[in-house]
Amino acid sequence: MSTDYDVAVVGGGPAGCSAAVFTARYGLDTVVFDRGRSSIQRCAYLENYLGFPAGIDVETLYGLMHEHVAEAGCTLVAEFVESVTRREGGEGFVVETQAGECVTARRVVAATRYDGEYLRGLDDEEAMFETYEHDGETHERFDRSYAASDGTTPVGGLYVASPSSEADRQAVVAAGRGARVGLAVVGDARRARGRPASLADHYDWVRQESTLDDEWADRGRWREWYDERRPANHTDDEQWQAMRERDIDRRLGTYLTAEEIEQRTERGHRRLLDHVDDDLVLERAREIRSETVEAGE
Repeated sequence: MSTDYDVAVVGGGPAGCSAAVFTARYGLDTVVFDRGRSSIQRCAYLENYLGFPAGIDVETLYGLMHEHVAEAGCTLVAEFVESVTRREGGEGFVVETQAGECVTARRVVAATRYDGEYLRGLDDEEAMFETYEHDGETHERFDRSYAASDGTTPVGGLYVASPSSEADRQAVVAAGRGARVGLAVVGDARRARGRPASLADHYDWVRQESTLDDEWADRGRWREWYDERRPANHTDDEQWQAMRERDIDRRLGTYLTAEEIEQRTERGHRRLLDHVDDDLVLERAREIRSETVEAGE
C-alpha cells in the first residue's frame, strides 16, 4: 500500500511530539500536524517537567520539542486537522486540513487534548464519544477511556495519545504516554513487516561500546539468539534471514565509542545553547572567566 507517510500525528504538544520522535527515529516516515494552539501553551510556566530544576518557560520547551521532532526526521505542518477518514478500500487514512490539503498515512496518532471531532466516522460514535450534562444541556465529547493503555483502539491503525484519562493533566505524563504510544506504533509496524510477536518489541537506546562483551559482539551469537525465537510457522528461510540480519545490524549499531559519546555530548550542549538567551550566555561566560582569574588558573 502506497501512502504519503507511514505515520500522521495530529497534535504537536508533548504527547504528539514524543510519539513522533519514537516513530521517526525507528525509520517510519512521520508527519506532525500542529496548529500552534497546544493546551500546554495555556500554562504560565512549567515547574515540574523533569530535567529543568528551575522550571522552563513554555515557549522554550515548545521550541525544543519541535526542534527535536525535526531532528528525528519528521515533517512538521502548521495546520489544523479538519478530519481523518479511511482511504477508499479500507486501508490507511486520509488526513484533511482546514485549508483543504490532504495527505495519506498508514497509521494515525491522535494527540490533541480537547476533543476528537476530527475522528468522527471512523468507528461507532457510541463507542468513541460519550454524553454528559452541563448547565442543563446534553453534550458529547470524546471518550477518554476509548483507547487502551498503549494507545491502540478498535480501529486498526488508529492510536490515541490524547485525549486520555491517563495523561491529560500534566505535561510530563503526556510526554510519557506519547512515548508509549509511539513504541506501540513501532511494534505494530514491525509485526506488519514480518517480525513475529516474540521479536516485535523495540527499544530505542544507545549503549557504551565498552559494555559490549565478546559473546554479543559476535554476529553468530546473535543469529543463535534470533533462531531460538523463530516461530515454527515462519517457514520462509530467505525472509527470516534477511529480517534477522537487519535486526542484528540495528542492534550492533546502537553501541557507541567513547569518542562518539563525547562528540554527541558536545553537539547536544551546543544545541541547547541555541535556546538560551544570548545575554545570559555572555553573562555566565564573564562569571566563569572572573572565577578562573581569581583562582589563578
